Amino acid sequence: MTRKKALGLWTCLALVVGNMVGTGAYLVPATLGRYGTISLIGWVVTAGGAICLAAAFARMSRIMPAEGGPYAYAREAFGDLPAFLVAWGYWVSVWVGNAAMATGFASYLTPFFPAIEESPAVMASVALGAIWLLTAINVWGLREAAVVQTITTVLKVLPLLVFATIGLFWVDTAKFTPFNSSGESHLSAVAATAILTLWGLMGLESATVPAEEVDDAARTIPIATVWGTAATAIIYVASTVAVMGVLPMSELAGSSAPFADTATRIWGSGAGKVVAAGAALAAFGVLNGWVLMQGQMPLAPSRDGLFPARFSRLNERGTPTFTLLLSSSLCTVLVVANFTRGLVGLFTFAVLLASVTIMLAYILAPLAHIVLIRREPKRWGGPGARLAMVVSAVAAAYSLFAVSGAGTSEIVLGVILFAAGVPLYYWVTRRRDASETG
Repeated sequence: MTRKKALGLWTCLALVVGNMVGTGAYLVPATLGRYGTISLIGWVVTAGGAICLAAAFARMSRIMPAEGGPYAYAREAFGDLPAFLVAWGYWVSVWVGNAAMATGFASYLTPFFPAIEESPAVMASVALGAIWLLTAINVWGLREAAVVQTITTVLKVLPLLVFATIGLFWVDTAKFTPFNSSGESHLSAVAATAILTLWGLMGLESATVPAEEVDDAARTIPIATVWGTAATAIIYVASTVAVMGVLPMSELAGSSAPFADTATRIWGSGAGKVVAAGAALAAFGVLNGWVLMQGQMPLAPSRDGLFPARFSRLNERGTPTFTLLLSSSLCTVLVVANFTRGLVGLFTFAVLLASVTIMLAYILAPLAHIVLIRREPKRWGGPGARLAMVVSAVAAAYSLFAVSGAGTSEIVLGVILFAAGVPLYYWVTRRRDASETG
């Protein structure tokens, strides 16, 4: 009897949208405030780049619906070491990013519990409580985590839809000044805002990662990937316009809950608290999705002998307990080591570091698509292949442009984290090769 797959079309769509709509939607506008209206150009650039990435992932997943998503495509095209670096960077970006998401969850609880904003230690405790609660849920089982993801996705998108539609009627165009308040060139400012806004759309490839658990993967994954990314990008840009058209840029830059502050300005304090509750739910939901991903991403490279075998060991409920616990422990260390930065400071640091470490996946995966089309035209070619190559090239170029907007410290730390994985790769592969020849 064939085992029923845990993830269907609606669950995959919820995973894609749910992994994007969260702290990126509700806190990124505050990080953009210091750049001015030029950050909207960054949003448009990111939306276009993300849709190109989604289209590349969708086509690859239709031809090869393999577990591991970006990792699997990089391995098919470039071999073991590049694939390992993609998987390693992706996994690191997930647990680093979870620190930002948990911080975002704590941030939107500040209207209800002011002590969170007043005390970095309280903020860190709330963030870590959310991380470990959701780790426990994911250890319990993939289906339980998927149910949480579907419910929270529906609820957390509603406030954004309100801002993206009704909220636009309160926009004051005089608020869209200054155009560029960063003190940097226009190109540098757009690059900086592109990597910050990319955080809001990270997760577009989510449905490609647990491919073995997806029902009718060749059809389900492309639909969920493209439509989920396009819908989320539209909602993001429109809702950010609404926030920037209500709050002055200087106030936006210092806000720990920009959507709640905007709702308070338009509809009163009661509405602000409702939106804050929705934003906290959004952060909780997106954190759930990424806790799920931190367990699923290392499965394929571990089974291929590129990660230690313990990463692919499952408990009796079919979940990777060791990987989930290790990932959340590393996330805990990151939060504890940086909580004195405060809410927005820790959030911004974790966002930039996570974006840098995931970039190799976003660069190599579309390049792998181009290589595979040229190398194996019978399998990867066909109708639309030329257009697919152009779209993939644009996606890779966008990813390179976005990473140029990160700060020097985040890029250096990202390189160090990548380098830390290389000895592990050689240790694991030598043991694998020795066992195969022995």
